[in-house]
Amino acid sequence: MGTRLRYTTADLEGLPDIDGVRYEIIDGELYVSKSPDWHHQLACTRISIELGVWDRQTKSGFTLYAPGVIFAEDDNVVPDVIWISRERLAAVADEHGYLRAAPELVVEVLSPGASNERRDRELKLKLYSRQGVHEYWLIDWQARMVQIYRRQRAALRLIATLDGADTITTPLLPSFSCPLATLWEP
Repeated sequence: MGTRLRYTTADLEGLPDIDGVRYEIIDGELYVSKSPDWHHQLACTRISIELGVWDRQTKSGFTLYAPGVIFAEDDNVVPDVIWISRERLAAVADEHGYLRAAPELVVEVLSPGASNERRDRELKLKLYSRQGVHEYWLIDWQARMVQIYRRQRAALRLIATLDGADTITTPLLPSFSCPLATLWEP
């Protein structure tokens, strides 16, 4: 019976720093992805802007674009967008600027390809659920749809699938609203 190599955060230090290449480790397995296309980045930028506007109005937290989140030595990911409260950020940021625990909200925008989709829909969903993320928004820019997962009974559960003229709202961010069309308009 063979043993599977488990990657750790320390292993990332030895990997080449190549523009447009993202390394993530989930449950000890290394995932390498290339720079996303402009559609993906537009959805990331737009949701970041909407969350950022809400942040500036409420002064309750921060919207961060592609931060490093190190849950454990073998769970090190780079979500597309997160929102974290001021109190939580002060408690979980390390001296290098990485988060060492879950933010309240994680947003992933699906990248094309079966392996990318599986990583976001299954592996990251399980990871974020285990780590205590309060909400997980999965944005599918190709289908122009958003799935909202919310923590219920200690796990993230799908509570809404939004499309068309729907608007994203959440009890996590009182008074926040974002019409889906905002995410797709070129």
